[in-house]
Amino acid sequence: MTAEPHTHGVEELCEAGNRLYARALREGRVPEEDSVLAPCLVDNGLLHADLKDPRWLRPTPPAVALHHMLRTIEDDIARQRRREERLAEAFQPLLALSSRYGLLPETPVITVLRGLERIDSAIEQAAFEVTDEMLTVQPGGKRPAPVLATALPREQKMLSRGGRMRTLYQHTSRHSPTVLAHYEELKGDVEVRTLNEVTERLLVFDRQIAFIPASADNSVALEVRHPALVNFFVTTFERLWHMATPMWPRAAQETSPDGITTRQRAIAGLLVEGLTDEKIAVRLGMNVRTVRVHIAKLATLLGSGSRAQLGYLIGQSGMLERN
Repeated sequence: MTAEPHTHGVEELCEAGNRLYARALREGRVPEEDSVLAPCLVDNGLLHADLKDPRWLRPTPPAVALHHMLRTIEDDIARQRRREERLAEAFQPLLALSSRYGLLPETPVITVLRGLERIDSAIEQAAFEVTDEMLTVQPGGKRPAPVLATALPREQKMLSRGGRMRTLYQHTSRHSPTVLAHYEELKGDVEVRTLNEVTERLLVFDRQIAFIPASADNSVALEVRHPALVNFFVTTFERLWHMATPMWPRAAQETSPDGITTRQRAIAGLLVEGLTDEKIAVRLGMNVRTVRVHIAKLATLLGSGSRAQLGYLIGQSGMLERN
């Protein structure tokens, strides 16, 4: 009989040991040679030699064995605590030295935020600390009134401290009374521009902290503090900003001399790419019915009788070259 290595601690009881100890309790004793399969029972005091016949092992009563094992664990805990105290004492002067020379613990460069409550709390804290600028990208067209109501006091506090806010929406937001009313309530340095398409949601505070979504349902987000990544987000925002159409405080005209709106031109471009009505709606933050209304207007304007012909006529008209 060959004993297998036993590496578990005193707080555990292996399967072989459990079976042998239970058998010893039932029978009153077990042959000494059987302990080869579970040497931990002898090592931990669960089995002890029969004083009358050393060829046998007798079980220690479970209550006694348990008390002994618990005492062993308590002694281990006490030793660990003494080690912690010695370690903390040794590092105390080093921590004081680090604090004196400004070597404070580094903040994680990327933090995963799970759950809307935690995400909102992190954004609220970042907005509270803003002193200079907040950049935001808000895709999807119209924003729900409750979301805007939640953001209003946070944004107003930042503006009241002298901060600046610039926001990018999709063109569909230009015709949202709720969005327009939101910006009418804000007092301070606020600018809003729109594009046909924008990136996923993005918030950048003082060009130091950025928040981006990390799941399709927005229940997970990333808080980014890495300077290179934040700078990348800011650069992307700036390039989109320069291509965007002013919406607030002074709105620019969307209609071109040929009578085709910016929105219709965007739909025409995606239609030529072969996208379905549903995909065009998602890309431009619109509903499918509105997309189809605009496609019908384009078809009437260009005299098209089919979708295939419409794509051809759009290309021939040159309207996309003027985009």
